[in-house]
Amino acid sequence: MMPTTAAVDKAPAKAPKSVLQDSQQIERAAALIRMGARMQVLESETDLSYERLLRLYKEVSGKSPSKGQLPFSTDWFLSWQENIHSSLFLNIYEYLSKSMDMDSIDILTKAYRLYSEQIVAAEVDPLLSFTRAWRLVKFVDANMLNMTQCSGCGGKFVTELYENPRQYVCGLCSPPARAGKCKGERTLMLH
Repeated sequence: MMPTTAAVDKAPAKAPKSVLQDSQQIERAAALIRMGARMQVLESETDLSYERLLRLYKEVSGKSPSKGQLPFSTDWFLSWQENIHSSLFLNIYEYLSKSMDMDSIDILTKAYRLYSEQIVAAEVDPLLSFTRAWRLVKFVDANMLNMTQCSGCGGKFVTELYENPRQYVCGLCSPPARAGKCKGERTLMLH
């Protein structure tokens, strides 16, 4: 049976793409690229096609994007220095999430900028890339990681879900034996 012309006419029409929305998507993608976001992050957080993102990436950064998969392990966020950096970032992110009504990617970029400012002020090398910060938020949203309060200092740190909050002691209160002993100029040093 052939559809009638009335049925064909009632098919939903595709909404025209807004030039303003397209411009906002390009600006968001360019800002993410400048912060070091990988292509997978750009594809996930914008509505732009892969081809447009690729051209934009090359134009903004002056090079082709990195190839390969994103890291998919929670272990990186749990080792000593990486945990301190991840916890600093996630505390900032959670504070902004509770106090600002914005898209999560906009909160993430603001939190990452604030994290970067703190790292510069502390004169240590940043260990958390923007892509890892994005992945950390995804892990927390998926209930693969969470924040646990240290029973020693009261700070909140990135931990696995099954961490016992009554007995949890952070890496600052109880650092590993070799922590802070490396000779790097801009690493965390314990006195």
